[in-house]
Amino acid sequence: MMQMDAVVLTGFGGPELLTLGKKPMPVAKEAQLLIKVAAAGVNRPDILQRKGGYPPPAGAPDTLGLEVAGEVVEVGPGCKRFKKGDHVCALIPGGGYAAFAVAAEDNCLPIPAGLSLVEAAALPETYFTVWTNVFERGRLAKGETVLIHGGSSGIGTTAIQLAKAFGARVITTVGSAEKCRYVEGLGADIAINYKIDDFVEVLKARDIRCDVILDMVGGSYVARNMAVAALHGRIVQIAFQESSKVEADFTPLMVKRLIYTGSTLRPRTVAEKAEIAQALEKKVWTLLSRGECKPRIFKTFPLSEAAEAHRLMESNAHMGKIVLTL
Repeated sequence: MMQMDAVVLTGFGGPELLTLGKKPMPVAKEAQLLIKVAAAGVNRPDILQRKGGYPPPAGAPDTLGLEVAGEVVEVGPGCKRFKKGDHVCALIPGGGYAAFAVAAEDNCLPIPAGLSLVEAAALPETYFTVWTNVFERGRLAKGETVLIHGGSSGIGTTAIQLAKAFGARVITTVGSAEKCRYVEGLGADIAINYKIDDFVEVLKARDIRCDVILDMVGGSYVARNMAVAALHGRIVQIAFQESSKVEADFTPLMVKRLIYTGSTLRPRTVAEKAEIAQALEKKVWTLLSRGECKPRIFKTFPLSEAAEAHRLMESNAHMGKIVLTL
């Protein structure tokens, strides 16, 4: 069996456990494409998996990496859309930190006009996540107010741009004055430095209530989100950086008739992810091609330096996406 370069996880724990090694090259099966990876996005779920807290779904590669961009080099039986030589970006259940990766054809998208392969590799995980959570589960509509926590992250920068493109007022929380300026440059109407100001007090002082709240913190933020939610507000949970165990007064959930929901992306079926891909191509890919939205790349690392990429992400110093290149 042919071997390829890939990032090998030698145990569960710190970034030092990520090393460049060899793994068998995957083969495109029914309705799959084999992609020669040019770039792979780095995401928080990768860190969770490295620590042993986010195992891959059954049948998925144990190699880290949930999004890639590159050239199609093999087309499996039953594929109908893409051919050898096409450039695509893809959402995958694992295997992105490698020279080659397989992806379900229905979970692949063409590269938007004007974007490089490095930029395209930063699209799938964040754009799929934001679309399904903010616009499908959260039902964000034109003229509404959305509160986005972690505004300078890959998810945050994507959510800010898409929310503005669809006519919403955007409020976001970030961890420094520099990050406040950064997200304001992306279109945020109000940026709150959570290390200095309490977002609940800031919004109450301005008499602002939020129709949609995108949260990846959990813990103490659960009650605070309900405090600033508008009547009929929708709170969408996508991660728990603080804690998934909460003690809170849920009376506002009833009084304000709130919807508290959430979702994960990785365990969904190929068909479910394909529906998100179709919606993105129809409603968002034109925005990317016109430059109205754009993945923000903070730094790239060669595949051999995946450990350094993880250290940077865990430092929270980045603004935008971190990408591995081959």
